[in-house]
Amino acid sequence: MSDVVTLATELLSIESTTGRERAAVDFASSWCVSRGWNVSLQEVEPGRSNLWAKRRGGGVTLSTHLDTVPPFVPPRLEGDRLYGRGACDAKGIAAAMMIAAQRLADDGEERVDLLFVVGEEKGSPGARAANRLPATSRFLVNGEPTESRLASGGKGAQRLIVRVRGREAHSAYAHLGQSALEPLLDLLPELRTLALPIDPILGPTTYNIGVLRAGTEANIVPGLAEAELMIRLVGDVEPVKQAFTAWAGQRADLVWGSHIPAQHFHVIGGFEVAPVAYTSDIPLLDRWGTPLLFGPGSIHVAHTPLEYIDVAELEASVDAYVRIIRTLLA
Repeated sequence: MSDVVTLATELLSIESTTGRERAAVDFASSWCVSRGWNVSLQEVEPGRSNLWAKRRGGGVTLSTHLDTVPPFVPPRLEGDRLYGRGACDAKGIAAAMMIAAQRLADDGEERVDLLFVVGEEKGSPGARAANRLPATSRFLVNGEPTESRLASGGKGAQRLIVRVRGREAHSAYAHLGQSALEPLLDLLPELRTLALPIDPILGPTTYNIGVLRAGTEANIVPGLAEAELMIRLVGDVEPVKQAFTAWAGQRADLVWGSHIPAQHFHVIGGFEVAPVAYTSDIPLLDRWGTPLLFGPGSIHVAHTPLEYIDVAELEASVDAYVRIIRTLLA
């Protein structure tokens, strides 16, 4: 196996589902220290730390996350694919960044930093903490599976809970209560009629009704019903909030959760360019320089039991990161 495939496999062998990143951070830290990098660990929460490896600084930071969604899936190499949790999202990317940064350092280019954060898959506390570090880079190359294309932009995200309250009663005498669930079920199909913003590059605003919660038992009229949504933003969040608020009216309470804004990214010549529909840590790392988004692998297999990355694409991404950095530093 090539260096990057070996390194990716080692990282994939370490369980680092969100909240349990310590062993992966320790491994990456030891790897960097043994090769002459100056490594700082920034505690985000007890037992959870970001890794910042640097030399001279003042140039380009390569950054991605070391946490994965659960459950842990160990690595296996089958044919021309490397499978495992984090193969493309984003431990394979981290491995490619590490090999690329080391190659540049061996050639005397010391204006490259590595920033590996925790918690990107759940609230991004690592990126929020990392933005308080004294960054010196002029460019930030963030790593997510973009199919080896430079992303022209990425959609933002807005979490939303739609909550309806009723009154519990014995189901044999349902008329004595007031169901919270039935009004919610009437409400949700109306979402299809909302006029939501469209961006010429990022496309339409979309939403996903990901979680439904209601009631306690089949023989009790439900007194509380909730739907949890993830809205994918293409611009200013305020028109979206206004549309959902008008839709809910007096029929439901809206609880607005975490928000990551949509963003357009810097691109350079010599690469295929396309927008992505998912969010990244980039909007939370605005102190780290002008952002670019690039990585091998496809988001379409991330978060699935058969997550994988093509070995040839993983190996080619090392050269791609080197080329991006040299172009940005030229």
